[in-house]
Amino acid sequence: MRLLKYALLVFLGACSYGSLSTIIKLGMKDGFSMQQLVGSQYFFGWVMLLLLVLLFSRKKLGMKLGLSLLVAGITISLTGIFYGFAVEELPASIAIVLLFQFTWIGVILEAIVDRKFPSREKCISMVILLIGTILAGGILEPSVGGITAKGVIFGLMSAVSFAFYIFVSGRVATQVPAVNKSLYMTTSALIIILMVFSPSFIYDGAIPDGLWKFGLPLGLLGIVIPVLFFSIGVPKLGSGLGAILGAAELPAAVVASVLILHEEVSLLRWVGIIVVLLGIATPQLLPIWIRKKSTTPLLPKVEEL
Repeated sequence: MRLLKYALLVFLGACSYGSLSTIIKLGMKDGFSMQQLVGSQYFFGWVMLLLLVLLFSRKKLGMKLGLSLLVAGITISLTGIFYGFAVEELPASIAIVLLFQFTWIGVILEAIVDRKFPSREKCISMVILLIGTILAGGILEPSVGGITAKGVIFGLMSAVSFAFYIFVSGRVATQVPAVNKSLYMTTSALIIILMVFSPSFIYDGAIPDGLWKFGLPLGLLGIVIPVLFFSIGVPKLGSGLGAILGAAELPAAVVASVLILHEEVSLLRWVGIIVVLLGIATPQLLPIWIRKKSTTPLLPKVEEL
């Protein structure tokens, strides 16, 4: 039951992260650039985490531990940067399919580090997730086009960096309170984002002109909730299962686009969403089904005849 609680946290963190593309689209419709929106996401997320630390946990970390978290936080910023460039180069459906390769990359990364072959449940789940991601991403629909080599490279790089982010969330400084760990990781991520995308939105008047309306929810849903929940849940579950549960981001992204942006989603993509959810549930449900099957007697008991 305790593992189910941690699995739910990672699932909710992934769903929270899945809402970002919808908010970014709304912000771009309002005249803000992708760089401003992503920059404000990390800025407001960092400010909120800082307030949480000041209010609830002022634990001091040693230089070695703090440095390891700052290095680990680089994976967060790289995911945002690479995925942002991929979305600019590719149709959104293709970009998200490429990002979602982190599911099998994360499982393989865990297997390499632990020198242990992935379990049968994880292998079955990966196959189901790949099928569901292709369907839900709309990659098989005839309207998809405009694919560039640069966009594909950025998309795959975002998948690799996100897989490493989930991995380090479960391996680095697991004894540190989640809110402190999240702040340190977000600090280095913010620095890199501001170096790549420019910090001009902080002082050029964009925030009072309306950027705050998008930066606040982006920071909460894209930094505070997922980083905190992943920091709590992934160490208990393992990075492989964490990557599988992280696939909840795709159904959340599609549902948010339908409810908020009123985008039309084909029947094939809805089928893909159901398949993705099935793939996420497989590592949890398959062992239970196998146990029930193995304990079911092949013949009725004598008393039942």
